[in-house]
Amino acid sequence: MAESSVRFLSVEPMMRVGLLGGGVIARLFLEHIRDGRMGEARVVGIAGRGPASRGAALAREFAVPYAVGREALLAARPDVVVEAASHDAVREHAQAFLESGIAVIVLSGGALADEALRARLEAAAARHRALLYVPSGGIGGLDALKAACAAGVEEVSIAVTKPARAWKDIPYVERLGIDLDRLEGPVTLFEGSAREGVPHFPANVNIAAVLSMAGAGFDRTRLKVVADPALRFNTHFIRIKGATGTIDIRFESVPSPDNPKTAMLACYSALAALREFASPVRYGT
Repeated sequence: MAESSVRFLSVEPMMRVGLLGGGVIARLFLEHIRDGRMGEARVVGIAGRGPASRGAALAREFAVPYAVGREALLAARPDVVVEAASHDAVREHAQAFLESGIAVIVLSGGALADEALRARLEAAAARHRALLYVPSGGIGGLDALKAACAAGVEEVSIAVTKPARAWKDIPYVERLGIDLDRLEGPVTLFEGSAREGVPHFPANVNIAAVLSMAGAGFDRTRLKVVADPALRFNTHFIRIKGATGTIDIRFESVPSPDNPKTAMLACYSALAALREFASPVRYGT
């Protein structure tokens, strides 16, 4: 009998993980790996720009190696690098890891609104057979979205509404001249295409980028951004309308206690993505 050409992904006894970033998501990864809740995974390095980086303090706290710069993290030979830092980190480092055959899980998916960057990363992933994985983050329903788009869609939209404090220290919002501490009711900060809106909110609406890439694209996905002083939860409303019918999805997500810009669901989506990385079996998307 001829040997089958079908090959299944073999799960290595130890998954070597590299981290870019020293914030709440990096901490969550480290806690879960330390406590054995991520199976046979080990952090082989946290990369940062210098000894004063937040990642350096996190590395000391969890007794894992700290790498100054990308080359030092490459030398640690990770199987997968989790980007949990910024759009800049995606632009500066993702391609080099992919070209080294290292899988990259991108959490700052909004960086890929830059079509040229996205094309380079996709080409590097294909050329070097390295996985480029953008998790769903603080939303869901992407499997239904993909099915609807295959049949044809007329409308894909997402409204991102968060408490006022979540929109602080964002240059675009500051230029609007809105006093977030004195809002008396909901205020729309942006309404337009995801292509135009995502770059204005680099730490807040990465979910709109994921929705766009999984579905109708950045130009055909509508984005509305709202600050609401009465809200306790980060609220996302998605509407998909097309040949298969109308899908309305609403998420009320608890913000991370350490960073109101990030939903807890987005943090755990990153963990779920890492678990999926080494698995030969997947359910849904």
